Amino acid sequence: MTDALLEGISSSNQQPQPGAPDNWKRYFSFSTDHKVIGIQYLFTAFIFFLVGGLLAMVMRGELITPEADLVDRAVYNALFTMHGTIMLFMWTFPVLLGFANYLVPLMIGARDMAFPRLNMVGFWMFPVFSLILLGSFFVPGGPSQSGWWAYPPVSLQNPTGNLINGQFLWLVAVAISGVSSIMGAVNIVTTIFKLRAPGMTFFRMPAFVWTVLAAQIIQLFGLPALTAGAVMLLFDLTVGTSFFDPAQGGNPVLYQHFFWFYSHPAVYVMVLPVFGIFSEVLPVYARKPLFGYKVVAVSSLLITAVSGLVWVHHMYASGTASWLRLLFMFTTMLVAVPTGIKVFAWVATIWGGKLRLDTPMLFALGGIVMFVFAGITGIMLGSVPIDIHVNNTYFVVGHFHYVVYGTIAMGLFAGFYHWFPKMTGKMYSEGLGKLHFWLAFLGTNLNFLPMHPAGLMGMPRRVASYDPEFAYWNVLASLGGFILGISTLPFVLNMVSSWIQGKQAPANPWRAIGLEWLVSSPPPIENFEELPIVIAEPYGYGKNEPLTANLEPQVINE
Repeated sequence: MTDALLEGISSSNQQPQPGAPDNWKRYFSFSTDHKVIGIQYLFTAFIFFLVGGLLAMVMRGELITPEADLVDRAVYNALFTMHGTIMLFMWTFPVLLGFANYLVPLMIGARDMAFPRLNMVGFWMFPVFSLILLGSFFVPGGPSQSGWWAYPPVSLQNPTGNLINGQFLWLVAVAISGVSSIMGAVNIVTTIFKLRAPGMTFFRMPAFVWTVLAAQIIQLFGLPALTAGAVMLLFDLTVGTSFFDPAQGGNPVLYQHFFWFYSHPAVYVMVLPVFGIFSEVLPVYARKPLFGYKVVAVSSLLITAVSGLVWVHHMYASGTASWLRLLFMFTTMLVAVPTGIKVFAWVATIWGGKLRLDTPMLFALGGIVMFVFAGITGIMLGSVPIDIHVNNTYFVVGHFHYVVYGTIAMGLFAGFYHWFPKMTGKMYSEGLGKLHFWLAFLGTNLNFLPMHPAGLMGMPRRVASYDPEFAYWNVLASLGGFILGISTLPFVLNMVSSWIQGKQAPANPWRAIGLEWLVSSPPPIENFEELPIVIAEPYGYGKNEPLTANLEPQVINE
């Protein structure tokens, strides 16, 4: 992407419109504006990220010594369950919906989502099920013994004898979460298919939109399985059905199929939009087009297709037949092909570029480095003999956290910094941003890397006490966890202080190319006074032509 191209695009467009009024009260209202809903998702999800992070630090405090001497074992188990549930259902999925809500209409030239009221309802279901889920921690009979996967028959135990116990509330929350996410998926997919600006063909859509589309297709086809499994388990627990209760002829392994049919593809639901963030950030800060744009776009759909054929690798130790193990070992490793295409494209994009190591670029590069490591250990876990050997050990925990924090959270922070000026109209502190990155990068590796050797040595997951031979690795992991917790402080300080009194941001502070950068910061209420006409490939990925032309106003189908 050349400076001449950037100047040409800037000069070919009108002056940006005045931004939307900066009234903080609208973020606490029942708004149907996709931008308000996007920031509501981002802010609410980050609050729960802090809650989940505090629970993780309590667990790392417990594990810094071999003895269980900080919290009761049952409390530790409950913390383990709540940490995992909060970080998945109340942080990662909602924060990605926040980015999708805010950016997708702007990127495709739409004035709002296809179903604004459905969008609003989907968001307000989020705090409702979150409060129910948090309440399950304090109600007797909670999910402390069943884990965040709630396997029966353990999850069917009801020592209190009460109909409404902690496990009941946990399952209700998960079911409501599923319904909310399905509503969001319907909205986003419909918006991408039906509300693209004139000339915005599929292969003119930004890479981020492609990855959001691929992720939400997984939601539409996979999430009903988890939601149905949670409802069926709820019926077993409350009204005496026998779907999964072995004492009444049910099949507990069937629940595992319901759970993992979605819960492994859910990893791709989380990581695909982050791949899109990488694909948006790298070209801007390398001053080059994204290498192989069309192949990168199609590879997202390939990941979606393969994601529905991998879930059984979580069940190698559940009595799975040998031929089925081999089949799913092959399909699991097949995912490496489209993801490898993306990594190759990212490396080719930055190769020979004029790199600017601003905060978004640092987080993107750090996330890609850790994703490569997570991919290597993921291939190992896809192998039947290795997976059985390290099943339910800290090797699995380490691999998973290199994906969900080393890759996904780092990519999300890259997105926060990259689009912060667009969302708020203010510039952030680069110094605090870089301090955040280096603390997070050091803390992530020091926290999760030692889990791999501990797991290979046989340390089981989900234990409050352990053999002293694992103490060295746990001390390192706990120190890393504390550094990771501290790393959040400069981020919070940066975002809050910059939004309140930061320098005013121009419409396009990064000299990026894309429809969202052609409007003011923050964008106007209806995004575009006139719908843009897209006449070239996005972001200079193809021909070096301007992205938009100012033509007559276009009519939007309401």
